[in-house]
Amino acid sequence: MTGHAIVIGGGIGGLAAAVALRRIGWQVEVLERVHAFGEVGAGLSQSPNAMRALAELGLAEQAEAASMPTWATHAMRLPSGRHLMHAPTGQNPPLRAFRRAALHRLLRQALPQDVVHTGVEVTGLAQDSEKVTVTHTAGRQDADLVVGADGIHSLTRRLLWPQAPGPRFLGYTAWVGLAGTSLPVRGSMTLGRGCYFLIHPVAPGQVYWALGSAADQSGVRFDDELEQVRRRVAGWHDPIPALLQATPPEQVRHLDIHDLPDLPAYASGRIALLGDAAHAMSPDRGQGAGQSIEDAVVLAAALADNTPVPAALAAYDAQRRPRTQATARNARQAGLQVINAGSTAHALIALALRLTPSTLWARLAPRTLGPLWDWTPPTLPTMPDALPHG
Repeated sequence: MTGHAIVIGGGIGGLAAAVALRRIGWQVEVLERVHAFGEVGAGLSQSPNAMRALAELGLAEQAEAASMPTWATHAMRLPSGRHLMHAPTGQNPPLRAFRRAALHRLLRQALPQDVVHTGVEVTGLAQDSEKVTVTHTAGRQDADLVVGADGIHSLTRRLLWPQAPGPRFLGYTAWVGLAGTSLPVRGSMTLGRGCYFLIHPVAPGQVYWALGSAADQSGVRFDDELEQVRRRVAGWHDPIPALLQATPPEQVRHLDIHDLPDLPAYASGRIALLGDAAHAMSPDRGQGAGQSIEDAVVLAAALADNTPVPAALAAYDAQRRPRTQATARNARQAGLQVINAGSTAHALIALALRLTPSTLWARLAPRTLGPLWDWTPPTLPTMPDALPHG
């Protein structure tokens, strides 16, 4: 069936949902509470599963043009500069790194301009067997379907499951930045004790970096966040000092890392949760945005035939909840393994990586990550008037 959908939230997941639903013939409106889109975070990487999902949205060429190939998590170093693992030669890197704003922009450009409404904050939801009524600061509307893509602090989630636990702090914090540099920087990851420094080139002359570090509590901020990063990685290998030198202070953001305890369901009646609203996760598998794009494709596929909306959303929930919750657990465990590593554990991790030949790791990694990276999206029937714009 087709109908009218309201997507709450204009982030990557919400826009992907709008693109996917339009591709199957639905009328879609996106309600975003902020008045203008800004950059949240600086960059992100997308693994093969996410790139296939973007391709199913008709955005394969745009996504490739807006990103850079990176071997970051296959090129591991110590703060001294010693290599624990070299990126293999003669193979295509498995990841594509984006400036977050670029990925967001290409999704916006795939939609007509009148689809996304900014400065509209949703305040209430009510549903019966026929419709959902959405109350917001610009009035109220009825819809056949509501998609809550309103992030980790989702109002949609709180309205559906008021007793569900909220986000939990994972005991670490991160600084992210965007450097402008002509240096020939390759992706890499440096493992310190209780911290890491990640580097991704995201565009010609632009490099995304992130410092993750253990933290006793959330909400701690510094007058000069860039100087705090410099202090924490003082003496670390090149090109880290040069990247920090090339980073304007206004391009640095300090984010505390949270995830979301498992929810009992991602759908109720005619309302579905998507992305961080359903399964916010730590960045340690690079899957937060990718899983939300997967959600969008699976949701649209479930709605693409004549299945009634509640039944289609139940099918969406059955497909997405096991995969995303397992991915979130895996990401949390991977992050805490590094962040919580004391001197002995850090030395053992470094030794294990150093003793694993890079060529062997290049063969093992796809097998280890196969259940995550090998995911194939369902095929969406595309309506002629729903092709990407821009």
